Amino acid sequence: MSEQTIALVTGANKGIGYEIAAGLGALGWKVGVGARDQQRRDTAVEKLRAAGVDAFGVPLDVTDDASVSAAADLITEQAGGLDVLVNNAAITGSMPQTPTTVDPAIIRDVVETNVIGVIRVTNAMLPLLRRSASPRIVNMSSSVGSLTLQTTPGGETGPISAAYAPSKTFLNAITAQYVKELKELGDTKILINSGCPGFTATDLNGFRGIRTPQQGAAIAIHLATIPDDGPNGEFFDDAGIVPW
Repeated sequence: MSEQTIALVTGANKGIGYEIAAGLGALGWKVGVGARDQQRRDTAVEKLRAAGVDAFGVPLDVTDDASVSAAADLITEQAGGLDVLVNNAAITGSMPQTPTTVDPAIIRDVVETNVIGVIRVTNAMLPLLRRSASPRIVNMSSSVGSLTLQTTPGGETGPISAAYAPSKTFLNAITAQYVKELKELGDTKILINSGCPGFTATDLNGFRGIRTPQQGAAIAIHLATIPDDGPNGEFFDDAGIVPW
């Protein structure tokens, strides 16, 4: 990696994303705080800097091509490169999401952010990541996206969800496809994994979660810092591998 490791965390103005930025910054990394809302983004950067983190704001709407392209240019200008991308930005979509009654527009919106947004950002950042000595991509997923757990009787898989849970299944599948293509392209130094933060108290779930955002951020920090011979194309939570 470069002399100072550089990371971008999407959706980093609050919750788990903020704690991922804080945790990576505590390692001495330079961290781009990706977020749409300027006021929340600026507040997060100020708070991180007050804690000693080398943070900078990155205006970023993962659903907008121009915004993502501009973010890549800004990172090049502000940091000169990128070593780690954490795709954390996500939405749940309005509930309930029973498949027999869900508005298809809700599914489109969720997939646009949680899946297509990840593809959009990843592809824009790949030219920067390819210049890194030890590039890492972390896709923040969820155990509700595990088809194995969803179909295991008695499994703790969350509420019926025709948008959010399948979007995480889709994200896991996309992660696997990136691994396959990057290997074919010879980009074997890029390690990309999915991580589940657990049931974390954030505004995504109305703060009903039982884990703190700091606890939820731990898996992303772990996967962002794996060695060059670390896992690739796997799905993890704090306890270990999560079944696809």
